[in-house]
Amino acid sequence: MGISEKLSKELEQVLSGDPWYGTPVYSILEKVNFETAYEKPGGSAHNIAGIVLHMLSWAEEVMDRLNGMTPQMPSSGDWPDPGTPDEQKWQQYVNDLKLVNVNLLGIIQNFPEEQWADPIPDERNAEIGTGVSNEELVRGLIQHFVYHSAQVALLIRIING
Repeated sequence: MGISEKLSKELEQVLSGDPWYGTPVYSILEKVNFETAYEKPGGSAHNIAGIVLHMLSWAEEVMDRLNGMTPQMPSSGDWPDPGTPDEQKWQQYVNDLKLVNVNLLGIIQNFPEEQWADPIPDERNAEIGTGVSNEELVRGLIQHFVYHSAQVALLIRIING
């Protein structure tokens, strides 16, 4: 099994499969209604809608990098503002996250095997995730999704009791 297939399976597992650690990203998001998505408990830095937009913006940036674009902060920003509570906007954010991941999976599945070890063409900058190989970039995004889905799960518990 090549790296493309391994990374695809790992990403699919985290998003909608049966990951070892627990509930996949999309199953967690299915539990969130728009009121909960926009609520920000005291002491929290972000609400769930903001976290989803953050995940979306970084998935788009990773996709751009795999397509050969220059690494930068995501074009929509690191932490895009989710705006005022709106049920349709919330559903659109979740749908956009799913769509970008469908596109990302296609790129991963068709990525040249010999390029997975190639470095992202910049010095290491942890803030924007440069100085790593293409494979490390995708693995980092998968870890990023796990990290933020755990935040969402905790916020759900705090908000809903």
